[in-house]
Amino acid sequence: MKEDGYLYLPNFLDRDEVFAARKVVTDRLMAEGFLDPNHPAMDAIAADVKIVNAKSAFRPPADTAIDRVKTYNADDLTKQNRPLQNLLHRGKVMRFFAEYLGGAVFHFNYIWFRAVAPGLGTPPHCDMVYMGRGTPHLLSVWLPIGDAPLDLGGLMILENSHKQASRLKHYLSRDVDDYCTNGPLAKKIESGEVLHEWDGTLSKNPASLRQKLGGRWLTADYKAGDMLIFTMRTVHASLDNQSNQVRLSVDTRYQLASEPADERYKVENPVPYSVDFKRGRVC
Repeated sequence: MKEDGYLYLPNFLDRDEVFAARKVVTDRLMAEGFLDPNHPAMDAIAADVKIVNAKSAFRPPADTAIDRVKTYNADDLTKQNRPLQNLLHRGKVMRFFAEYLGGAVFHFNYIWFRAVAPGLGTPPHCDMVYMGRGTPHLLSVWLPIGDAPLDLGGLMILENSHKQASRLKHYLSRDVDDYCTNGPLAKKIESGEVLHEWDGTLSKNPASLRQKLGGRWLTADYKAGDMLIFTMRTVHASLDNQSNQVRLSVDTRYQLASEPADERYKVENPVPYSVDFKRGRVC
């Protein structure tokens, strides 16, 4: 982790447990009309790319207004999904982090579920700007909920990017829930009409970012059961989804329980980009 900024653990989790969580999700997506009824739900074949992109690319969607967060939040895919909760918050994952971190573990009370339709991938970013109000030793975990070959658009990590803190100092010092009280969006942010002033993206061009920072974009033909762990300062993104399937994955966070946790995600029912945790400043 210190050397590379990530740990890639292929076949770490039981595939049957991953597919049990996938079944709950795909059954719900089929019932919502996101999947093609001419194929088994478990195949996650997209019914209509426009509909899926509009409603489920990120549960809740990070780039839409708060009313759509309420309409399409992650609760319908993660809550009441016992196999997913067991996979992430009990058993082997929690035992791993207790041993790795050397103490009692706290996990965020929120699961970011990604249901990504065919189309463009997630732009490069670091997680520090989204959840940097607690310990700097917080770790992110990404899991494919099913097999995720290259054309399905899995996660990619920029090699040695976690060692670029000095070059990314300004970016890493920012917080997506900060806003200018004297800015044009202030009232809409304070009312919840607009989620944020800035979405946390580091660059919209992975190729030019790689040329600027150096290193290679690293990825894999992921399989159900693989686990990828990385630091808050590791630059990552996702490949474009060039298949006809909806890519299903989750990411969540783990840390030592003895260290301070980000106030936004230790509450019982966190809501990303909540008005309650906005921080205004005069710009």
